[in-house]
This record gives sequence, C-alpha cells and structure tokens, in this order.
Amino acid sequence: MSYELVKWIHIISSTILFGTGIGSAFYVFMACRSGNLHSIRFATSTVVIADWLFTAVSVVVQLVTGLWLVHLGGWSFSDRWITWALILFFFAGACWLPVVWIQIRMRDIAIEAAQSDSGLPRLFWTFERWWIVLGSLAFPAIVIVFYLMVVKPA
Repeated sequence: MSYELVKWIHIISSTILFGTGIGSAFYVFMACRSGNLHSIRFATSTVVIADWLFTAVSVVVQLVTGLWLVHLGGWSFSDRWITWALILFFFAGACWLPVVWIQIRMRDIAIEAAQSDSGLPRLFWTFERWWIVLGSLAFPAIVIVFYLMVVKPA
C-alpha cells in the first residue's frame, strides 16, 4: 500500500476517533446536565455502542497505520515527535479504558433507574465525575497528538 493511501486511512480514522470522542462526551455531558433520566439512559446507551463501533476500531486503525507510516516515511521511533505522539496516544488510551467500563456502568444504572422509575443513585454521579476527569485528561493528549501528526516538529 502506498504512503498516501495509508496516510489517508490514518487521517480518516483520526477524524472518526476525535469526532466520536468529542461528540459522545458532549451528548452524555448535556444529557446529564438536563437531569432527564430517559435522555441520560438514551445517551449513555448510545455512547457505549458508538465506543465499540467507532472508537475501538479507530484506535486500532490509528496505531497500525501510524506505525506503518513511521516505516513508510523513513522516520525513527526515537524521533522526539513520534515518541511524544506514542506516549500521549497510550496515555489517552489508559484514560479511555476505564472510561469504557464507567460508561457501561452508567448505562446499566440509568437503564435500571428508568425501568424502576427511580432517580439516579449517588453512584451514577460518582461515575460521571470520574468520566469527566478521565475525559478531561485524554482530550488534550489527543489534541497534542493531532498537532504532532500535522507539524512533525524536529
């Protein structure tokens, strides 16, 4: 496969990863702010699906095509921008993995609360705070990775 095709796949998957991440965060955050249990249930349920369909696939494609581009482009893993891009990518991934579990728990709690017509328990809001903290750490890391991919500083 040519460098240009691998780069195109890499850019498309990074766009999907970034867009799904920020879109999912926005919808769950806004649903939680609304306090509407059925909106929260719908948003958390949808985000769990989106994470498996789009985020997980994009993460794998990003890593594979990124490593492939290093090889095709003749760069070295010791190049500082590549080293930092990988560190930040894995840092964001380390934040995302617990978020996947948290989102599943938030979804399950919201479904249970909607079925029993009860309010969301305190545990849901504890999970939501952790979800916000981890997302707030991962987001700037991904933004910096985008910068490094585009600029490739020496």
